[in-house]
Parts: sequence; structure tokens; C-alpha cells
Amino acid sequence: MFRREAATPYLFLIPAMLLILVWRYIPIIAGLRESFYSNGLSLTGAKQFVGLDNYRYLFDDPTYWESVRVTLKFNAIVNPLQVGCSLLLALLINQAVPGIRFFRTLLLLPIAISINVAAIAWGLALDSNYGVVNGILKMLSLPTQPFFRDADQAMPTLIGVVTWIGVPYWALFFLAGLQGIPKEVLEAARIDGASRFQAFRQIIVPLLSRTTTFVLVATTVANFTMFAPPYLLTNGGPSGATNLIMFDAWKRGFTYGDLGGSAASITLFLAVLMIVVALEFLITRPRHD
Repeated sequence: MFRREAATPYLFLIPAMLLILVWRYIPIIAGLRESFYSNGLSLTGAKQFVGLDNYRYLFDDPTYWESVRVTLKFNAIVNPLQVGCSLLLALLINQAVPGIRFFRTLLLLPIAISINVAAIAWGLALDSNYGVVNGILKMLSLPTQPFFRDADQAMPTLIGVVTWIGVPYWALFFLAGLQGIPKEVLEAARIDGASRFQAFRQIIVPLLSRTTTFVLVATTVANFTMFAPPYLLTNGGPSGATNLIMFDAWKRGFTYGDLGGSAASITLFLAVLMIVVALEFLITRPRHD
């Protein structure tokens, strides 16, 4: 017999599911369909179905493969860096010391700044000619740096900016996880003679496994889909050093007018991202004896 109480949770989920359908799944399906058409129009005014030609073009395009290499390199560095730094920051601000609330507010302040504003601010600060960072280096009689204008420094500088933006946000999740660990468990470990490192490795890390998995997957998705900082700071340069795949797909579609190639690039990117996320879930899942 149908029970109204059993259906109530699903009724509350309907608005959220509709929003996900409209803003997530429908664009994905539309992009997949677009990837099989050319951006040119036929004599009848309809788009031309080209099948897998857009994908074949991408596979033969060295610029596309270079953007894939740059994206994988960027994520291989920035994802573990953000996870490690955010966990370290959470451990620091989880200490019960006088004035800790003030330091928490200070360290978590970047969360209140949007990624676009933060990118522009760092772009001004790191300007090779008039930036405040090079001004400080001059005052200290140190050589000035090109930062985003040098192919060798652009990627490390971008990673530094993105890490500064992301770490405080992800630290909040680790802080919530740390405060959810029963204090009695840690006190029992100290009574048994466990060192701080042993308590961290054998108690804190296992109990934070779900939080770590969430933060790792979320950072992966956020950094794989990174667009604003390369767009605002480097325009994918210099010499393609920061040409992340999302920026490359945008440039194909809205600079070169290759909407089909852009859609194909995003479709392949989405497939790779799903594989990476699945592997992360597989690697970080709890193992029980």
C-alpha cells in the first residue's frame, strides 16, 4: 500500500533533480550531439552531420594533445598539493590555543573572494613591470621575475595562485572532519603512549578517509575544469604553457568558430574526467579486513 511518508523525501528531491537535469544533463547531451556536426552550414541552412570527423581532427591536432599534456601536468601537481596543504592548514587551525578564532578568520579569508577577483588581484601583484611583488624584490636588491610572461614560470605561478585560492576552502571540510573525531579516541591513544605522528597516521587519517575522498574528488573536478585563471592571467600562454583543456575548448569554439571541435574536445575531456574520478574513488575507498 502506498505510504505518503515514504514519498515525502522524493517530493523534496524533485526541484533539485530538475535543476540538475536542466543545468547538467541537458547541456551534456546537447554538447555530445554538437560534436557530431560541423560548424559550417549547408545550402539548406542545416548543420552538416560529419560523424566522427571532429574527433579525428582532434586526434591529429598537436595543439589539442599539448593542451591535454598541460592539463594532466597541472592536475598532477595542484591536486595533491591542495589536498596536502588544506589538511595541514586544518590541523593547524584545529588547535585549542588562545586567539585561534582570529587566526581561523585570517587564514580562511580568501574564501570570501571570488576566483575571478582573486585571479585579477594576483595578476596585478605579479605583473612583471609594475607588480608589487617585483617592487618588493627590487627593494631587497633581488632580481625581478617575469612570472606569467615566462614559459618556464607561468605554470608554477598559476599553480601557486590556484593553490592560494583553493586551500582555505578545502581546509574547511578537513576542519569539519577533524572536529567530528571524538576527543576520547585521541586521549586514549595518548594515554597508550602514541606519539602525535602515530595518532595522526593510525587514527586521524583513517577517520578522515571519507572527507579526504570528497576533497580529492572535488579538487580534481574543480581543477580539471579550471578556466578563469588562464583566461584572465595568461590567455593560455606564453607558448601554450598554461593552455588548459577547458581554455583550449573555449578558444576553439569562440575564437576560431569551431563549435563542433570544441564540443568534441569537451566530450573527450568529460570521459577522461569520469575515469580519473572513478579511479580516485577506487583507490581511496576504505578497506576492511
